[in-house]
Amino acid sequence: MKQAVICIVPTEVQAEAIVDMLKTAGFLNTDISVLMPDRTGVRDLGTEKHSKAPEGTSTGAASGAVLGGALGWLAGIGALAIPGVGPFVAAGPIMAALSGAAIGAAGGGVAGGLIGLGMPEYEAKQYEGKLRDGNILLSVHTENGDQAKTVEEIFKNGGAKDVTRSGEEAVKK
Repeated sequence: MKQAVICIVPTEVQAEAIVDMLKTAGFLNTDISVLMPDRTGVRDLGTEKHSKAPEGTSTGAASGAVLGGALGWLAGIGALAIPGVGPFVAAGPIMAALSGAAIGAAGGGVAGGLIGLGMPEYEAKQYEGKLRDGNILLSVHTENGDQAKTVEEIFKNGGAKDVTRSGEEAVKK
């Protein structure tokens, strides 16, 4: 049975180390998702009338922040604003879960996207709260219980917290 294994990590360095371990274990970049607060300081940038320099700077900073290291190996890196939660950088299948129709159908925000992936609402709201506190969410989409067990071990060895499994549901694009 297909399952998503999900965890929370406090730092980008830790997230990169875990993604590197997953890569070494043979997991595909298209099966790994990351969702992290956009800490590029976009809100701290000053604005100048008649200039688009701040927007250009913030876009470049958001892209450049995750293109290095193991996180740069992930598929579909992009920036998104999640209503009620704020700006995030995301990569992998979670991008589809957090886009338009999936969020609307499931109730909005990060919790809505996670519910769309088959996570119970209570757990999804807990994960959303941890993301608001600045943590990083990692998720790996597995084909069977053996793969899920391997991912759980990698997460735990990497110091991840709140490791859980969730049955996957199809996400409409």
